[in-house]
Amino acid sequence: MYTVKEAARLTGLTEHAVRFYTDKGLVPSLQRDHNNIRMFDEESVNWLHGVKCLKQSGMPIEAIKTYVDLCLEGDETIPQRFALIMEHKEAALAQLEEAKRHVAHLEQKTALYQAILEQRLPDSANPANWDEIQHMHADVFYSPPVRKA
Repeated sequence: MYTVKEAARLTGLTEHAVRFYTDKGLVPSLQRDHNNIRMFDEESVNWLHGVKCLKQSGMPIEAIKTYVDLCLEGDETIPQRFALIMEHKEAALAQLEEAKRHVAHLEQKTALYQAILEQRLPDSANPANWDEIQHMHADVFYSPPVRKA
């Protein structure tokens, strides 16, 4: 049997994470000694490794809990577990596409800043200057600005 500290060392998790995951019910084989101290056997350490793997993929705790519960129900839940993993994969792919758009935008901005630094363009990155150079920010100004009289 392993203590929280030993389970953390075995899994590469922090002690805080081990306690958090057990408190969330993600380690169903967790045992406690006569002083109510968490004790981990090999199966419990395996659960921690599994949780760590899913968490590192970006899966939310609630989805991991669903996955754990499905595992406890047995092999008949393999289709549901597969669907859960596929749903998570699709969400991760959507996040990746969004991140690619962010990087593309930042590449444009860094090129703009490089041109400003080299004095090839005026400082159009500063919103204080936008009244004079709005035409350079079509990505920001989707509709005509409302001017106060």
